[in-house]
Amino acid sequence: MAPNDSAETNGEATGTVVGRRKAARYIVPFAVAGVAAATIGLVPALADSGDPKLPDITAQELIEKIAASDEEQLSGTLKVSTDLGIPALGGLAGSFAPETGGEGASASPDAKLMELASGTHTLRVAVDGPDKQRLSILGEGSEYSVVHNGDDVWGYDSESNEVYHARSAEKAGAEKRATPEGVPTTPKELAEEALAAAGDTTSVTVDGTAQVAGRDAYQLLIKPKQSGSTVKSVTVAVDASTGVPLKFTLAPTSGGKAAIDAGFTKVDFSKPDASSFTFTPPKGAKVTEAEELKDEAGKHGAGDTAHEDLGALKDFKGPDVIGEGWNTVAEIEIPGGAGLPTQGSGDMPAQAQQFLDALGDKVTGSFGSGTVFKTRLVNALMTDDGKVYVGAVTPDALVKAADTAR
Repeated sequence: MAPNDSAETNGEATGTVVGRRKAARYIVPFAVAGVAAATIGLVPALADSGDPKLPDITAQELIEKIAASDEEQLSGTLKVSTDLGIPALGGLAGSFAPETGGEGASASPDAKLMELASGTHTLRVAVDGPDKQRLSILGEGSEYSVVHNGDDVWGYDSESNEVYHARSAEKAGAEKRATPEGVPTTPKELAEEALAAAGDTTSVTVDGTAQVAGRDAYQLLIKPKQSGSTVKSVTVAVDASTGVPLKFTLAPTSGGKAAIDAGFTKVDFSKPDASSFTFTPPKGAKVTEAEELKDEAGKHGAGDTAHEDLGALKDFKGPDVIGEGWNTVAEIEIPGGAGLPTQGSGDMPAQAQQFLDALGDKVTGSFGSGTVFKTRLVNALMTDDGKVYVGAVTPDALVKAADTAR
């Protein structure tokens, strides 16, 4: 059966302002699952006859099969397509990211994983337990790889011949992992995000069977019962033998191709070769240590800037939640009540300003006035008096939430 198309997620950044900025880079496209799949009512529908023919199973049993899956060894190739209706973020990411001042940062996972937020990418993965993983993003004549082996995390960009090296957080005593924590990169992680909360606002059924990466799979169909959501449905193809999700797709209510489609095209559950997790910097490659980037950032005043930003956020109270289930909207009050930077004020790079202008529509309501920034799934309303309402809901639902909050 042909691959499905669609998927996405929603989450929050916490910690210091620098941590928030970093986390924000990964929220798209992986920030909708928590909001989009909030509350799932299990419908004991049986699998319909399909291709291939598999024993009947209920939605409850299939979810339990996913939860019980304990495969810690696999290798394979994935295709990830993301279409949120926004410009490609590869070059734009730097416009929103704080300056580190460190050369060689192009091989850091922080920058490279942002590219998965738009377009179609081919990935190779290998996993051998919690201490050995490899993820490679394949380009045209180039490859970017992140290799975790024991105490070490390596990032290598073959195009620039640059290497990033960090010690794993547990061994080095760092506050954060060298690779982004909580960022789903496989269909299983995406499915776990989508099934993280349960309730009665969602229909969950088994919707036939499929062949994914040459393996028999059941299809779990997740659909909201509420109106006002930008999510039409989430489909998870679950390996009939292992319970491992092989494909995760999310369809937007706006129609068209999937917003996110992540699935294996090849998968093998045998132990990967040990050489998959070994890495030696190639001859002539520039190697940048994570600690060197921190030191360089300090020389360029990044530490002072972070300190100032933290001071500005001392009154930040965190988000309030409006609504429930698929219609959940987060209300965030910007410290100082500052709205969007005005064009030409120098507070925002020109490229980032053009990006926001292309997405924004002026709206009014009993809350006052503001600007709605739209994607195919996650929409945000920033009011002129410095409040932000964000969720996987329609612009009308955001305006209603803002009116209700007044």
